[in-house]
Amino acid sequence: MSPWSDDDMMARFQRAWDAVRILRDVPHSLFTFGDSELPYFLVCDGQDNRDGLVSVTRGEVKVTRPLIITPDSGPPEFREFFDNAEDSAAARFLLARSAAFTNLRFTNQQGEARVVTDNVEEACAKLARDLDRDDDASVAILTAPKVFAGFAVFRYALERVQRSAPDNIQELRERGFLP
Repeated sequence: MSPWSDDDMMARFQRAWDAVRILRDVPHSLFTFGDSELPYFLVCDGQDNRDGLVSVTRGEVKVTRPLIITPDSGPPEFREFFDNAEDSAAARFLLARSAAFTNLRFTNQQGEARVVTDNVEEACAKLARDLDRDDDASVAILTAPKVFAGFAVFRYALERVQRSAPDNIQELRERGFLP
């Protein structure tokens, strides 16, 4: 049982959610069948560092759909998103009250953070230029204070699933799985 009240949890979650920005999104939907990979760069400001430098981390969220869907819906599973129990509890709190991402497994894999500059906008602009030069529209750019890094990736993954839902439902209809 969490020592946090529902109001505390919601306030903590709202602060984290509001601190996250998705500067470069990805236009395509997640796969209806099979796994989807969501590569990203996470740019964290230096407010939590003694030196005040901005860090960039490359990562990827793998969204795994169940092979067999049963009437009993299991809760979504999030692996490697949060560094502490309070943030994980705040995310579970929200999902239990508002989202229906049953049976999905989200696994976050991050590389090492590297310090790049003392300016978030400068780091994001350079990443965007590099991705544009490489014609890579599959990688998102996220920003957040370091303390909310897990929430940045969490929000990005949830929003991608939500935006993909209409396309996924349409594909299920076209294949005869839904009326």
